[in-house]
Amino acid sequence: MDIRIHAIQTGTVIIKENQRRASGIFPKRILTTFVSRNWAEPVPILAWVVEHPEGIIVVDTGETARTAEPGYLPSWHPYYRFAVRFRVRPGEEIGPKMEALGINQRDVRRVVMTHLHTDHAGGLHQIPKAEIMVSQREIRGASGVMGRVNGYLPNRWPVWFKPRPVQFEAQPMGPFPKTLPLTSAGDVRLVSTPGHTPGHISMVVESGGRHYFIAGDTSYDLATMMDGAIDGVSPNGAVARLTLNRIKQYVRDRGAVYLPSHDQESAARLAAAQEV
Repeated sequence: MDIRIHAIQTGTVIIKENQRRASGIFPKRILTTFVSRNWAEPVPILAWVVEHPEGIIVVDTGETARTAEPGYLPSWHPYYRFAVRFRVRPGEEIGPKMEALGINQRDVRRVVMTHLHTDHAGGLHQIPKAEIMVSQREIRGASGVMGRVNGYLPNRWPVWFKPRPVQFEAQPMGPFPKTLPLTSAGDVRLVSTPGHTPGHISMVVESGGRHYFIAGDTSYDLATMMDGAIDGVSPNGAVARLTLNRIKQYVRDRGAVYLPSHDQESAARLAAAQEV
């Protein structure tokens, strides 16, 4: 069985243009995002399914249609009130989308969360039996009252949510000093990519002589990564810039296919690369 990667779109999200490309220091970047009237175009909310001989791996779970329900998103939080708009129909959630591909959620071996923002964790409840992996720093920053203040929704996580903390090893891969292999073949690895959140991680898949960089929200598209554009919610611009520089070097050196979760072209790039 060859490795096959699927891009699964779970609705769309609209954010402010300033969140895609921000200037100034934090917290000015996020405050500008709140007050700006300049909305960007709708972008996809992508999750990923990796069909691997050692088992199915899901990267992120997309958003839930429950965001349309009154009270699901916290109206007291300025980000949800002023800076984001979700559009997700029930049939667009990750569960129905996987079923349409002939993949049963109960066959998923692992779920890797790049981070725990709601548009990546909203579908967790639809994959109840898999091992869930999240960086320790992300779990810590997203939990409890301070997690909600920071824009996470820990009160919406499933009651059974008990993720395995990711512990990176001193196994460098290109410009990344530490990685964590997920397969015995070593063809699927996690890398630390802090920036968008302090505990953000990404996944690299090697298949058919190509490297696929499943990037979460390290940037909002290929252009902003290549430009080194810091987003409006990254708490530490220097950390985010270092991560973007490492990704750019890796993509250039390995000819990697860069797959951020809100890029209009990610699914097409993936399909073109896999067809070759």
